[in-house]
Amino acid sequence: MSPEKGTDTVPREGNLPDDDETVTWWGLVIEGYHSTHNLLMSEISKHVELAPGSFDILIRLLRSPGHRLPMTRLAVEAALSSGGFTKVADRLAKADLIRREPSAEDRRVVYAVLTEHGLEVAAKARAVCAEILRSRILEPLGEQQSQRLAEAMRTLRSANAA
Repeated sequence: MSPEKGTDTVPREGNLPDDDETVTWWGLVIEGYHSTHNLLMSEISKHVELAPGSFDILIRLLRSPGHRLPMTRLAVEAALSSGGFTKVADRLAKADLIRREPSAEDRRVVYAVLTEHGLEVAAKARAVCAEILRSRILEPLGEQQSQRLAEAMRTLRSANAA
């Protein structure tokens, strides 16, 4: 007997949702993320004139000890190729938002460091981002559901990290 359209084709244990429902749930996660993220990046760009990649790098540096990170680590965390990261870093340096600083301990390591101007822009960008997130995430979901969402995404990140 062949399975009917819309029914499970893989055996399930217990009371797990069927295939269609499982795939639909994940689709909703992706759609919700993309629509919210795109709106967030658009609004940040309007308020602080930062492209998404630049915003991500500045926020990562703002949250790092000494407002600096090795450039190779920053490229990996920002999910940029070395060439793509170099272009973004060049633009940020030209705008006096970051400077490159060689490591005193290892000459192979170069740090990206926030400048004073970069620190001001990053702090403003963080404040704008937080305000938008309050409006677009906290108001519709509430604090508890927002925390549960963040914990769920942290769990997925840990479970699926390379």
